[in-house]
Amino acid sequence: MLTHAITTQPTLEFAVDVRDGLTKPQKELLSKYLYDDVGSALFEVISVLPEYGLTRADERVLQRNAYDIVERLPLPLMVAELGSGSGKKTRWLLKALARRQHTAYCPIEISPTALAMCKRELGDIDAISILGFEREYLDGLAEVAARRKSDQHLFVLFLGSTIGNFDRPAGIEFLKGIRGTLRPGDALLLGTDLIKPIPQLLEAYDDPLGVTAAFNRNLLVRINRELNGDFVLDQFEHVAKFNPWARSVEMHLLSKKAQTVTIPAAGFSVRFGAGETIWTESSHKYSKDEVFQLAKETGFRCEAQWIDQEWPFAESLLVAE
Repeated sequence: MLTHAITTQPTLEFAVDVRDGLTKPQKELLSKYLYDDVGSALFEVISVLPEYGLTRADERVLQRNAYDIVERLPLPLMVAELGSGSGKKTRWLLKALARRQHTAYCPIEISPTALAMCKRELGDIDAISILGFEREYLDGLAEVAARRKSDQHLFVLFLGSTIGNFDRPAGIEFLKGIRGTLRPGDALLLGTDLIKPIPQLLEAYDDPLGVTAAFNRNLLVRINRELNGDFVLDQFEHVAKFNPWARSVEMHLLSKKAQTVTIPAAGFSVRFGAGETIWTESSHKYSKDEVFQLAKETGFRCEAQWIDQEWPFAESLLVAE
C-alpha cells in the first residue's frame, strides 16, 4: 500500500472570497468553505442522522450494485474521487475493483482531515494504492489525469449529492470541465439526490439535534479563527428553506439583529440588518430522467442508472463520448 498526500500552500483566497461574498446585495459564502476540519467531522455526524437519508441511500446503491458497476468498466484503469470525505461508501467499489486488478485510487479533497480519514478507512483493502491530492476538484483531476499511463482509462467518482451544490448552469459547466480532462471511453459515476416531499427535504437540512445548524455556523467560527473576525455566534440563526423555482434546499445564516462585523484579515467590516441572511449552500434536486439530458449536454452518455427507492437517490454511470 503506497500512501502519499500531495498538498498546496495556504493562500489568501479564503479572505478574498469572504470579502467578495459578504459585500454582495445577497450576502453569500462559498459552500466549499464549510468543510474545514471541524466542518468535515460535523458532516460525518450529519450523514448518520435519521433525518438525513441521502448518505445511507448512496451507500445502499453502491453496496448492492458495486460489482455491476465495475464490470461495465474497461481495464486497466485508475480511480479519481472528487470529494472523498471519509471514503466509507467508496469501499464497496474499490473492493469490487480489487478483484479485477490492482488499482491506484486518488481521492481529491480540500480538507486534509478528510484525506487522513479516507486513508484510515480504506487502507486495509488489498490491491489498492492511495495517492491523495489536497486540491480543488478540477485542479486535482488534471493532476491525476497527467499521471495515468497511456493505456489506462480514468474512472471518476462524484458521489453523494455534491453536484447539487451547483446551480444548474454551473453544474453543466463543471461537468464539461470534468469531460474536458477525460478521454473518450473514460467514465464518471455521478450521484444525484432526487426530488422528494418538501417537508422531508427540509428536515434533512434542519435536524432536531441541531447538528446541521452547528455545521453551518462553524463557517463563522472559521472566519473568526482564520481571518480574525468577530462574529458572535448566538446572533446568527441557521435557516433551511426550499426554493421551488431552482428545486433546491438553501441554507442561510440569519442575523437576529442589526450589527456590524469586522474581519481584519480580509480588510473590511460588514453591516447586517435584522433578518438579513448569508446564503451558505444550495442542494439542488433532480429527476432521474434529467440526468440523461445532463449527460448529453456535457459530452457524456448515460450508460446505466441505479436508484434507491427508500430515499430516492440515483447513481448514474456516464461515459465520455
